Amino acid sequence: MPRLNRLRIIQLVASLAIVFLTTFVCARLVRVNSTTVALLYVLGVLAIATNWGLANSVAASILAMLCFNYYFLPPIGQFTIADPQNWVALFVFLTTSLAASQLSNRAKKQTFEAKARQRETEQLYALSRSILLTDLSRAIGSQAVQHIAEIFDCEAVALYDASAGEVFYGGPGDLRDIEGALKQVAVHGASSANGHPEIIFAAITLGGQPIGSLALKGLSLSDGALQALLNLVAISLERVRSEEAANRAEAARQSEEFKSTLLDAIAHEFKTPLTSIKAGATSMLSDPSRLSPQFREFATIIDEEADRLSRLVNEAVRMSQIDAGKVRLEREPLDISAVVKNVLDQSEVQADGRKLNFDASEALPMVWADRDLIFLALRQLIDNALKYSPPGSSIDVTAGLDTTAGPGGDRVVIRVRDHGHGIPERERERVFEKFYRRQTAKQVIPGTGLGLYIAREIVRAHGGDVWLETGNDSGTEFRVSLPVQEIPAKTVAPAANLGDPAPALPEGKAS
Repeated sequence: MPRLNRLRIIQLVASLAIVFLTTFVCARLVRVNSTTVALLYVLGVLAIATNWGLANSVAASILAMLCFNYYFLPPIGQFTIADPQNWVALFVFLTTSLAASQLSNRAKKQTFEAKARQRETEQLYALSRSILLTDLSRAIGSQAVQHIAEIFDCEAVALYDASAGEVFYGGPGDLRDIEGALKQVAVHGASSANGHPEIIFAAITLGGQPIGSLALKGLSLSDGALQALLNLVAISLERVRSEEAANRAEAARQSEEFKSTLLDAIAHEFKTPLTSIKAGATSMLSDPSRLSPQFREFATIIDEEADRLSRLVNEAVRMSQIDAGKVRLEREPLDISAVVKNVLDQSEVQADGRKLNFDASEALPMVWADRDLIFLALRQLIDNALKYSPPGSSIDVTAGLDTTAGPGGDRVVIRVRDHGHGIPERERERVFEKFYRRQTAKQVIPGTGLGLYIAREIVRAHGGDVWLETGNDSGTEFRVSLPVQEIPAKTVAPAANLGDPAPALPEGKAS
């Protein structure tokens, strides 16, 4: 016989024994009147209800009513009542004892529930402290199930983390045969699972979306406590994900800084041999009469390619610094037409038979901008147009003033149009994403996927924007919009000369 059933039988026997003992004392040992006996019965029933529950107190009340009738109401020794008033007294006694036992049992139940809620609150507080002290170097799921099993004295705990696709187990019991039910609860967001009535199944949700599920065996919790427990587990899982995201972001930031530092160091290492090559080529070309036509051509190629390589190294360093967020603007009065012409002149080497056409409106206003960065942004757009244009086609670049720009004032707009195959509509916004390359171009056209991203970041830092105006089969047109701002009065420097083939990165540009 189970221990709980034996305990209930013992309590029932003890309750009936109390009534028999009260009857024996009042009927044989101490002669008292019926009113006193009734009060003693009621006190006994209250004591039974308080300690052993309503069922035992009801059984004691019925037995007490029979004993009260048989031993204390005339005619004594019979289960009959001669005086009708005694019927009223007997009914009042039974009603009073039952009501008193009911009230006493309710008070006991409320006290028990209050203690249970207090214990649940203490357990939830202990679990929240354990979650705050979680060791992030270990799996959060395995730690969570251990804390739940220990704090709630649970026979067995199982936690399914949908994001990681793992199931964690805790407690002395075994729940390894419920993995399928756990995953089903997580997928459907249900709060129970069939086939396991002794186990509590509950979905773990965050922001209304299920992120896992929890199974508890040998534990009884109120609905509020269970929901609080699920919320704590959800918070712990989300906390770990937030920490991991922050760590990845920090690692990415450090990687960008390392890349920028590394490229800067490489650039400085390149400058020494490039300077020597440039000096040698310049020296050879300083007296062309001493060279044969063939060697003069070779020296010219060496001189031009040294300039080009120097420019590419400096641009790679600038792009890396921009990508790492380490570049600040150093503005000066800038003639956009001169900048565009210089970019086109330096791009002639890469044109490979393509025509570079430029048309600018007369008397364009000066733009207050960073010379080197605007040069770099336009260079990326024109390089992009050259890559995706078929041989023999043309690249059309125009610059004009937009006086209908709105509250922000007038803007200088540069249009770069090629006559390639165009960009599908579904990819038009993605071309500005970092490292994004079109599927049709990855295998045939070299590139890193950073050019358009860098160009837009530079222009946006100046208060402007870069966007794709057309992208159909007739070609692609990118537009650059730069605000025309009032140049400070103290600035008297002329427009920057961009004729140097490889403008060096100005000192102090890196923050």
